[in-house]
Amino acid sequence: MRRAFLCFLASSVYATAAIADCSDTQVDLRGDWGKARFTVEVADDPAERAQGLMHRSQMASGAGMLFLYDSPHRATFWMKNTLIPLDMLFLDATGRVSYIHEDAIPQDLTQIDGGEGVVAVLEINAGLAQAFGITVGSELRHPFFAGEEISWPCDAP
Repeated sequence: MRRAFLCFLASSVYATAAIADCSDTQVDLRGDWGKARFTVEVADDPAERAQGLMHRSQMASGAGMLFLYDSPHRATFWMKNTLIPLDMLFLDATGRVSYIHEDAIPQDLTQIDGGEGVVAVLEINAGLAQAFGITVGSELRHPFFAGEEISWPCDAP
């Protein structure tokens, strides 16, 4: 009984914190699988997007990089000079995950095609998408996503 109460309390605290803490430096994800939060670096200009996570030997398990684009487009990535394996979550204009590429191989030059209509890409450590159960259709919350069509706006629990 005590364990169930602590789990309930932790989820309640998370939900409250998620609302209060919607910021540029973090993203929240949710789906039928539950919720997850990552602290992110934002890459929102051409130079930052080109650099990405290259030349880094590690990344904290609760961290990621969020690539943001001005308009929907076909997004392709590669792993040149990227030293850590990554999961890439491609997002549409509503903030929903439209494609997941798991376990991108470090330094591989093969293009990873996220498809059309991508406005953001979240890179996290390889294996975390599967570990959390993140699926296509999962929703991401971040201040970048705003407007009536957004699936999970910052002002919603």
